[in-house]
Amino acid sequence: MSAAAPVLSVRDAHKRFGAVHALKGVDMDAWAGEVLALLGDNGAGKSTLVRCISGVHALDEGEIRLDGKSAALTSPAAAQKAGIETVYQDLALFDNLTPAQNFYCGRELSFPSWLPRGLRLLNTRAMEREAASVIDRLKVRLPRLDAQVALMSGGQRQAIAVARATVFARKVVILDEPTAALGLRESRKVLDLVRHLRDEGSAVILITHNMEHVVELADRAVVLRQGRKVGELRPDRSNQQELVSMIVGAEA
Repeated sequence: MSAAAPVLSVRDAHKRFGAVHALKGVDMDAWAGEVLALLGDNGAGKSTLVRCISGVHALDEGEIRLDGKSAALTSPAAAQKAGIETVYQDLALFDNLTPAQNFYCGRELSFPSWLPRGLRLLNTRAMEREAASVIDRLKVRLPRLDAQVALMSGGQRQAIAVARATVFARKVVILDEPTAALGLRESRKVLDLVRHLRDEGSAVILITHNMEHVVELADRAVVLRQGRKVGELRPDRSNQQELVSMIVGAEA
């Protein structure tokens, strides 16, 4: 975290849905090479904030900056182009496709470059080679690289979704409850993958309700409640109860 500016900054973020004021002046920073836990009870504003960063929603007031410069994240495609990738709970994988096909669906590599995109040939070998390289680098173990995703376990599917995000995420990877539906062993593999992303220099924003995972992985934690940022600290065993108190609104 020695960079001159955070990779991602949110400043005075407000978002309304009719009479509901979902975000109320939220400030947040995410730095390269750190895991930032974004915490809060249901309805705290976590998902709204992430959707604004991901280009799904536009802020009503406030600003999002990337590397210190204001960023116009007007759509998910714009956020992806800016280097922000989000892995939601539903993963958004195509069960009938292989990992490599899922990696590049909608962003296929093709050639020759001088032809219009609609007339190019798919570079299947390059896509398979790049997907295999990322999967190997992140130490993701799959039964077969040419198998359909439908045949893989929940943990393997989650790992594929996270690995896919790393191919294109030059700035930030956002993970929404990545271990929510997984058993202990598969959760451990996903946590190792998150740690690997951090060690490679990615800025990782982790949404989770699992306080053990927060204490184990997060370099910092930001807590939202009823649309406001109510606290920020470096989580460890000594302040775990303080974090819980901030989340639920109780006295520490």
